[in-house]
Amino acid sequence: MDPDTWGPTHPCAPGGVSFPGGSGSRIPLPGRLGWEAAGSRGSGGGEGPVGGRASPAMESAAAREARGTETPRAPAPPPPPSEPPAAPRARPRLVFRTQLAHGSPTGKIEGFTNVRELYAKIAEAFGIAPTEILFCTLNSHKVDMQKLLGGQIGLEDFIFAHVRGETKEVEVTKTEDALGLTITDNGAGYAFIKRIKEGSIINRIEAVSVGDSIEAINDHSIVGCRHYEVAKMLRELPKSQPFTLRLVQPKRAFDMIGQRSRSSKCPIEAKVTSGRETLRLRSGGAATVEEAPSEFEEEASRKVDDLLESYMGIRDPELASTMVETSKKTESAQEFARCLDSVLGEFAFPDEFVVEVWAAIGEAREACD
Repeated sequence: MDPDTWGPTHPCAPGGVSFPGGSGSRIPLPGRLGWEAAGSRGSGGGEGPVGGRASPAMESAAAREARGTETPRAPAPPPPPSEPPAAPRARPRLVFRTQLAHGSPTGKIEGFTNVRELYAKIAEAFGIAPTEILFCTLNSHKVDMQKLLGGQIGLEDFIFAHVRGETKEVEVTKTEDALGLTITDNGAGYAFIKRIKEGSIINRIEAVSVGDSIEAINDHSIVGCRHYEVAKMLRELPKSQPFTLRLVQPKRAFDMIGQRSRSSKCPIEAKVTSGRETLRLRSGGAATVEEAPSEFEEEASRKVDDLLESYMGIRDPELASTMVETSKKTESAQEFARCLDSVLGEFAFPDEFVVEVWAAIGEAREACD
């Protein structure tokens, strides 16, 4: 039977149940949300089933049109699965251009994480042994200690490798406490002369030049020694007693023959960085790309490097930079001294030196604030 033909007494009539013999009034049935009073859908007693809307399947099209309702829409499709997170962008390869300082084609190197690996890559590019390289300069093929490769390389810097040239021996008599030498090293086993003091004992010996590697003292090889160890050996040589230095000078291009040294002390070390980022080389860890040093860091490192020269006879921008970084983690000279002992204990810095370094860093900070 068609539901539309059901009478009010049919037991399946929507909206309620009529009892036999009754007047046709209905007892409301519970809707989906519970019992609902008749006529609650409108002010005029309401039409249609009491207790909730009938199922759309049970409503005729005419009934739906009369109520002004639309056919229920199909449920919205589920959202598409979220895309996997994008992989982090890989840092671009760092490729540096290099030449041998005395003349060569341009090579390209990459993939090094410290100075020794840098020298090995340069040697591989030019088919030489890494031990042939004495030191490197940045953006200049000349033996210019202001351009010496230290702890940082600008990402656009051009690297020139200075290789072994002639070996020479000189005899020196120590007539004063200080020879007038400032020693540095290449981080890979060679100590060499970075500066010669005007009017000093060494300055009067024409055969000795800035850039010469010190290979032996009195036939005792010092290859593999750090700069501070070599400086200490020279300081401890007795006065008035001759000694012999075996030196290796860098191989020179034609335009560098006859050049000796700039023995006067330059007031400011030239920057070895270019651009906003530099590759920081560490003797005890992997290289990292960092922002170029701030004004404070440059000034403080320069002051510390000057103190290293005056106290120990060495210059080492990387060491000076490490000391400045260490100072940032401390709040007093005593705490600074303890941190230096834990990080750089092999140097055995005297207390008065540490106090002066702390004061110099403080002065640099105040000047740059």
